[in-house]
Amino acid sequence: MTTTAPRLGNALARLLILAAALLGTLLAGAAPASAHAALTGSDPKDGAVVATAPKEVNLTFSEQVAMSADSIRVLDPAGRRADTGEIRDLCSGSVVRYGVGLRAGLPDGTYTVAWQAVSSDSHPVAGAFTFSIGAPSTTSVALPDQAVGGGLVGALYGIARYLSYAGFAVLVGGGAFVLVCWPRGASVRPVQQTVVRGWLTLTGATLAMLLLRSPYTGSGKLADAFDLAGLRAVLETKTGAALTSRLLLLGAAALFVAVLFGAYARRTDPKEKKDLSFGLGIGGTVVAAGIAGTWALAEHASTGLQPGIAMPVDILHLLAVAAWLGGLTVLLVALYRAPSVERSAVERFSKVAFGSVAVLAATGLYQSWRQVGSWSALTGTRYGQLLLVKIGLMAVLISIAWISRRWTRRLADPSPRESAEEAEEPETEAADGPAGDADPERTAQLARQRAAVATARRKRERDADPERTGLRRSVLTEAAVAVVLLAVTTVLTSTEPGRTEEEAGRTTAASGPAAVPDRPVDIRLPFDTGGVDGKGVVRLSLDPGRTGANALHIFVERPNGKPLDVPEIKLALTLEAKNVGPLPVAPDRIQTGHWSASGVQIPMPGEWKIQVTVRTSEIDQTTIDKNVKIG
Repeated sequence: MTTTAPRLGNALARLLILAAALLGTLLAGAAPASAHAALTGSDPKDGAVVATAPKEVNLTFSEQVAMSADSIRVLDPAGRRADTGEIRDLCSGSVVRYGVGLRAGLPDGTYTVAWQAVSSDSHPVAGAFTFSIGAPSTTSVALPDQAVGGGLVGALYGIARYLSYAGFAVLVGGGAFVLVCWPRGASVRPVQQTVVRGWLTLTGATLAMLLLRSPYTGSGKLADAFDLAGLRAVLETKTGAALTSRLLLLGAAALFVAVLFGAYARRTDPKEKKDLSFGLGIGGTVVAAGIAGTWALAEHASTGLQPGIAMPVDILHLLAVAAWLGGLTVLLVALYRAPSVERSAVERFSKVAFGSVAVLAATGLYQSWRQVGSWSALTGTRYGQLLLVKIGLMAVLISIAWISRRWTRRLADPSPRESAEEAEEPETEAADGPAGDADPERTAQLARQRAAVATARRKRERDADPERTGLRRSVLTEAAVAVVLLAVTTVLTSTEPGRTEEEAGRTTAASGPAAVPDRPVDIRLPFDTGGVDGKGVVRLSLDPGRTGANALHIFVERPNGKPLDVPEIKLALTLEAKNVGPLPVAPDRIQTGHWSASGVQIPMPGEWKIQVTVRTSEIDQTTIDKNVKIG
C-alpha cells in the first residue's frame, strides 16, 4: 500500500510568512514595560495647590523599586532643578515610599515631578505629575515623548531577550535530544552546528542585554551602552548579577558542548559511552537549571506572590520549553540535513515531548493562577489576553505534534547501507581519489563529482520515502508555530501581570486621589461690583474635587491678571437636588489676592452650586455662582 504525503508546500510557505509577520507584530507592537510597580500615592498630590512650599516630595509605590540618585526630579516652572538630589528611603513594613528634599525659598508656580525607577521584576517604570505653590502658573518643562524602555534601545533589548530564549532552547533542548534520543547525532555535523549556534546566540544576546541594560532603564540613548560607569551600576543590580551569572554558566555550557561533540562522539566502547553519557546528563542538567535560574531570580517569579515556590516552578517551565522546542529544532535539522535519523530516535523524542508538555501544563497552570489571579484579569488585562493567545498556540502546537506522531508510527528506519554511507561519507570521498594521481586538480574535481552524485542519490531516496517527507513537513510546521509561541512568551515576560494590574487599580480606587487622582475643580467667575476696582475674575480651585475633605483656594485678579486685594470674600455650597445647603465656607486670607480653607467637607456627590460673594468696598459687593459636578 502506497502512502501519499500531504501536499503542504504552498500552505507551508504561507504559514511561515504568517508566522514571521505575527512575530514582527508581537515584537514591534509590544509596548514598553510599564507599571510593574505602580505609583499609588504622592505628597503633594497630583494637581494640588499648596499655600507654602513643602520641604520634600514623597512617592509611594505598590511594590519595591530600585532608585538611583536621579530617580526623582522636581523641576520649577522654568525647567530648573528644585530638589536637592538626595533620595530618602522612607519605606516602612509593607509601605514602599521614597522622597526627595526641596530647596528653600522656592517661588510660587507650578512644579513638575518626574520619576523613574526599576521595579523588582527588572522592568523600568516612570511617570510625572505637577503640583503648584501659591497658585498655578505656566511651565516650560517638556518631558520626553519616548516612554521609558522604548525607542531603539527598547526594541534592541526586546530582540535580545527573544534571542536569549531561543538560544537557550536550542542549546539545552539540542543537547538533551542528542544524549537522550539520538546518541549517533553527536557525530553529525549539522546537529553540532545547530547546538553550537544556540550557545553563540545565547551568549551574544546576554552580552547585548548587559550592555543595553543601562540605557534601557535610564537615558534611552544607544551611545550610553558603552558607558563604563553605567555598566558598573548595572553590575550592582539584581538583573546585572543574573546576566553575569548566566555568562559564567555559559562557560560551563561550552565545556559540555565540547565534550559532547568531542570525546563522547568518538567513544566506541558501549560501557565507556554510557558512563560518559551519565556524567554529561548530570552536569548538563545542573548547568541548564542554573541558566534557567538566572531568569527566575531576576524577573516575575522573584517578586509578588509565593516567590519561594514560583522560582523553582519557573525553572521547570523553562527546562520543559527547551526540551520540547529545542529538541524539535534539532529534529527538524536532522530530518532535512541528516535524513538517516532512526525511527527509534524520533519515537524517543516523542516521549520526551509528551513529558515536556505535561510539565508545561502543570507549571503553566500554577503560573497562570499566580500572575492572573481572576477570570476578569484573564480577559480584562493585556497579560491575560496574551496568555489566552499563548494557550491557543499551545493547542495548535500539540495538534500538529499529534500529526507528527502519526507519521512517526509509519516511519521506517533507514537501511544499514544508507546509514553507513552517510556516517562514512568524508572517508569515502577521500578514498575515491587515486592515491597516485599526478593531477591534484583532476582528483579534486572527481571527488566533487562523486559527492554531488552521492548527494543527489540520497535526495532521491529521501524524497521517495513519503512517510519521512510527511514527518519533515509536520515538524517544520511545528517549528513555525513554535517561533510565534516563543515570541508571545517573550512579550509576556515583559508585561505587567494581570493580578498586579488589578491590585494596583483597586489600591488606587480605595485610596482616592493617588498617582492619577480626580482633577481639582477649577472654575473662573468674572464679577463686577460697580465700584472702584469693582471688576475682576475669581479663580477657584477645590482639590480633589470629590466627596469628603477638600482644600479650597480662591484667587482674585484684576482684568489684567494681577492680584486684587478685596476686603471680604465668602463661599457657599448648595446641592439643590437634595435640599442640602447652603453650606458656608469662610476662607482665610493668605496673601494679596489669595484666600484658602482646608477641610471643606462635601457630604455627597451631585450637581453642586458654588456661590462666591465678593465685596470690593464698604458698600460694593456681588454674588456670582456656577454649578459643578462633584463625584
